[in-house]
Amino acid sequence: MNAPVTDPELNAFLDGELAPARRAEVELWLAAHPDAVMRLEHYLAQREALHRLFNPVLDEALPDALQQAAVAPAPPGWWRRWPWQQVAAGVLMACVGAAGGWFARDHQVVAPLASTVASSVPLPRQAAVAHAVFSPDVKRPVEISAEHEDQLVTWLSKRLGTAVRPPHLGPLGFELIGGRLLPGNNGPVAQFMYHDASGQRLTLYVSTENAGNRDAAFRFAREGAVNVFYWIDGRFGYALSAGIPKDELARVATAVYEQLERR
Repeated sequence: MNAPVTDPELNAFLDGELAPARRAEVELWLAAHPDAVMRLEHYLAQREALHRLFNPVLDEALPDALQQAAVAPAPPGWWRRWPWQQVAAGVLMACVGAAGGWFARDHQVVAPLASTVASSVPLPRQAAVAHAVFSPDVKRPVEISAEHEDQLVTWLSKRLGTAVRPPHLGPLGFELIGGRLLPGNNGPVAQFMYHDASGQRLTLYVSTENAGNRDAAFRFAREGAVNVFYWIDGRFGYALSAGIPKDELARVATAVYEQLERR
């Protein structure tokens, strides 16, 4: 990130007013800040509540008095005869309506923010961010270690709602460290972490949020210093991330793909 993300920028992000380069930076930042995503979700709820409350007024006909005032000069002393009680009541109702929209923001039935924010963060970028966040961690890179692989598999399968199991990469020089649960666009995703004898780590990001995407092509992306191979296979979207050269990662990704295909 070239600069911290400010609240005005978050609002501009929702309004589609950020420059493309900065929008990409904010998307990357949001992927690592779920609390900010929740705040944007509240902003959207408030905006939609206010639109539902006041949009019908736009279709109402102008009162006759206002139409006449627009074409005729105001008579002397007009302000003394204006129904100030009605004006005050109207202002009060507008304020109450706006406040109601704000306090009801947590209770509005709105489309998930994923359709506006999170879903704009593609699979390889999500995987690369997760890799960059957790792979350097020395003390707690995973939530459940490989020593308890059965527990890890049971836990992640239950949370994802379908069976998920890490491939075994020992013949390629990478041993399983363990795994963890992460937030995705619309639900949980799994991350499995491996390392080789030199300490180099790679992660496999497993999501069920791409199940509707039938594009099973094997693709490559580079996100900063992280190389990513990703693909869709049935119910799952996979992304293998590491800071190793592309050709080396391709060899591991091909082996992972073939191993998963045999299951």
